[in-house]
Amino acid sequence: MKLFRIGELAKAAGTSERTIDYYTKLGLIQPRDRSMTNYRLYGPETLLRLQRIHELKEEKFTLEEIRERLDRWNAASGDERVSEKLTLLESHLAQIEKELKELQPMLQDLDPAQARKTFSQLVPQGIACIEAIKLLLGQNLM
Repeated sequence: MKLFRIGELAKAAGTSERTIDYYTKLGLIQPRDRSMTNYRLYGPETLLRLQRIHELKEEKFTLEEIRERLDRWNAASGDERVSEKLTLLESHLAQIEKELKELQPMLQDLDPAQARKTFSQLVPQGIACIEAIKLLLGQNLM
């Protein structure tokens, strides 16, 4: 498995070495090891974590909020893949909530027949999503 030095990781992630250093100091990412010459070495999972951090920053989360989210999901599951998916799901749900708030004034301007038609198309998909989340949570609680 390839370990990245800070410059290699920065290049692979499309960011600066300074950003990698800053995220390390904040505890957003952590080196896996040190080289014989004391360089920090990061694993491939750090690259995925940097991508998640970037996605959450695009969603306008602060670095503190991002750290809290990543820590919460890592504590819930030691499996990096699970915490990655949960963080992504949480980000999508936050985006949906934001878009619904933006959509609400527009829906109020629709005539009643248009509003009923719109809701009749959204409700089944929303219910299916809620049921899928309930099943997922129910499976993990047993």
